[in-house]
Parts: sequence; structure tokens; C-alpha cells
Amino acid sequence: MDTPIDPAARPWFFCGIGGSGMLPLAQIVHGLGGTVAGSDRSHDQGRTPAKFEWLDRHGFALFPQDGSGVTSPDQIVVASAAVEDSVPEIGKARDLGCRRMSRAELNAALFNAAGTSVAIAGTSGKSTVTAMIGWILHAAGREPTIMNGAVMKNFVSEENPFASAQVGGKELYVSEVDESDGSIALYRPTVGVLLNVSLDHKSMDELRVLFADFLGASEAVAVNSDDDEAMALAGNQKRVITFGIDSDDADISVDPATVTSASSSIAATVTDRRDGSRHPLALAMPGLHNLSNSLAAIAGASAVGIPVDQAVRSLASFAGLARRFDVIGTNHAAITVIDDFGHNPEKCAATLRTLRQHPGRIIAFFQPHGFGPLRQMGAELAETFARELSPGDRVFISDPVYYGGTVDRSLGADRVVRMIEDAGGQADHIPTRKAVADRIAMLAGPGDRIVVMGARDDTLTDFARELFARLS
Repeated sequence: MDTPIDPAARPWFFCGIGGSGMLPLAQIVHGLGGTVAGSDRSHDQGRTPAKFEWLDRHGFALFPQDGSGVTSPDQIVVASAAVEDSVPEIGKARDLGCRRMSRAELNAALFNAAGTSVAIAGTSGKSTVTAMIGWILHAAGREPTIMNGAVMKNFVSEENPFASAQVGGKELYVSEVDESDGSIALYRPTVGVLLNVSLDHKSMDELRVLFADFLGASEAVAVNSDDDEAMALAGNQKRVITFGIDSDDADISVDPATVTSASSSIAATVTDRRDGSRHPLALAMPGLHNLSNSLAAIAGASAVGIPVDQAVRSLASFAGLARRFDVIGTNHAAITVIDDFGHNPEKCAATLRTLRQHPGRIIAFFQPHGFGPLRQMGAELAETFARELSPGDRVFISDPVYYGGTVDRSLGADRVVRMIEDAGGQADHIPTRKAVADRIAMLAGPGDRIVVMGARDDTLTDFARELFARLS
């Protein structure tokens, strides 16, 4: 999508304005001078009221999802590719002749118009690395505009508690890009960062084509040398910066002897093999996957001219993301509740491996993020939980999140539970979250780590907080 977009030229209407993909774009368009209105099924149903109260107070006009907000052919109507034509706003837009854009088309238009653009791709870690690169560039005074799918704690303020976007200038744009709907093909990055390639919403063959084309469209690339699939796709690229923890020849790596980890942090000495320099890194986030994410951010920032030592210093103050191994609290009995975005096999595995590095039983609650994804990756999810959890650990799986629509709901969570048990793991299908909370409250004991996992549902954070309050 290479047609230039002037956010201030025409009014905008966002269908699903409160969603994790729509809200940051609405903030960016509004921050760049656009007039923004929107609707959301969650608003109509009374979910996450604080978010919609904030939107209303800050000049975003909210309407019921009944078509009443689409009133003029001048409006540009933005809707996710998943929004069905039966949604009233889409019908009104068609009747009035409004221009319609998908979320990805709008983001790509803003992205491709920037003088310098950084795209972060991969099956997992995109939001974290996007926030890391954004924070490095912000700390360097480069005034990036950042489009993310998660709230970035470094940019949260009393004025904006929903900072999944940061509005800077128009000349530097940082964004995660999505392969799940194929929209990654719309982007023309100055720098493309590829984190990993593994099963998620599409088959591996489809993913290989999408990510190879993404690298080919980028002027320069940063690629994870620990990921064989990613490196195989990077073979023909001319301007490549590699990063990795385990690779002996990665450009940006770490000295294995210096890696130290704690329950809430990890540290290591970063080595830049291009000049032999060494830089001590302290990251206020746990897990080897986050150490890998930090190397990706350092490599990506290096590709746009930020010295490695400066990037490493900036990451020392990186505060992380909401719902990415987000510790809600630890009570008097040393029971810890963690809120996490894990929803595909790789993300879930990374979270569970981080928990396993420290003592204590794991009690995992997993809410699938849809019936379609459960059908696509159910077997791999089951294998992940069976492999990563120890015999004493427990996992409870509820029914998938469902907000309406025509999706096939014939294959549910009970199927995944059966596959976990067939693979030797322990799991229970408990349909409702209330029943899950009751079971966990009855089961939890001193030293347990309780992790709430899932995507596409902001109320999971409320659930985690309510569960912690109950246990406290």
C-alpha cells in the first residue's frame, strides 16, 4: 500500500477501536491531526470500561456498533480483515461509498511513507522487540512513531495508560508486522528484523514464503542466527546483521560465561563481533527469550545508526510490556500471579521455560484465543504443555474466547486437554473462568507460580488481578 495518507485530510472511523491492533493506530492517526471516531463490540457489552472512558475523554467519538457512526462518504472506515461484512458499519460504508482500509493497509501506508522504517517480524517476540527498538530510538532523541500491539510501560503515563503507540515524527516509524493474515507483504522496510519462524496461524510452507519476501523487500535486515529457519531465508540478503545467543559467528551475541538470571531479570555481556567490543547488559525482564529479544533490538537499532553501547545502555531502563510475563504480585505465602500473552506454542514454551528455571510448582491457566487458532495449532499447543510442565504442575484450559460471528466452534478446548493427557501431561478442561478461579484458589499453595495465559481478551488482566486479590 504505497499511496500516501494524510491523517488530517479526512475523518476516520475505526471498527473495533478498542482492539490491540486498532487502538494504537487510532492513537497515531489522532496524534497526527486526524478526526477519529469508532465503535467496538466490547464497548457495547460493557467490557474494559476504563479504556473506552479514556478514549471518550481524549476526543475519540464512540458509537454503538450499529452503523450510526458512519454518516459521510468522506469518512475512511478502518476494519480488521477478520471483521465480517454483516457488521453494520461495513454495510453503511458500502452504501455510502466510503473508502475502506484494513488495519494493516493503514499501518503500511503510514509506515511506507516514513523516511526510515523499521519492521519487526516473526512468530513470537514482535511486540517486545518493537518496544525495545522504539525505546532505544526514543532515548537517542530520534522521535520515532511506534505502532505496537501491547502497552509499552516506558511510555505509560497518567495521561495515557493505554500506550500501545507512541506518536513521534513522520520520518521514523517502528512497527511490528503480522504474518498471520499475509499483510506482512504490504511493507517496504528500511530495516527488517526477523526473530523466528515457527508454526502459528499458517503452515510452515506459507510462512517461509511470507518471511522470505519480507526480507527481500527490506533494504537491510537483522536475523536471528539461532533460528535455522530464519537463517535459511536470509541466505541471499546483502545487508545482514545477525544476532544470537548460541551462534558462534553472530554479529551481535553474548559471552555465555557472563549470563546470569534471576526470577525477574537477566544479565550478560554483549559482544559486537564486528569490532570486538563488549558491553554489559542488565535487563529487568527474565528469560533467555528476552535476552534474545534484546539482541534483536540492538541489531535492529544498529542498522539505523545507533551505536551498540548506546543501545545497551538504553535497554537497562526498558520497563517491558503489559501482559508479557507481567508479575501481578506475590502474597504472604509466596504465591505469585503472572499475567502473560502466551497463546501460540513458541510463546507458551518461552514463558513456561522461564518459570521452570526457578523453584516452585507451576499452575497454568490457558484461555485459547479463538476456535480457528485452536484448530490450527491445537496439537502443537498440547505437545508444548505436556513437554514443558513437570509431573506436579497443573494446567487448566477454558473454552476459547468468543465474541460472536460465524466461526466453526465444533473443535474446542476439551480436544486439547485429551491430547495433553495422551502425551503424558496433566490438564483439565474447565469451561468458565469463574470455575477456573475457584479451582485455583482451592489448589494453590506456598511457593506456587500461577500464570494466566491468552490473547485477544483484555479482561484476562482483570482476571489475574482478581485472582491475586482473592489469594491475598
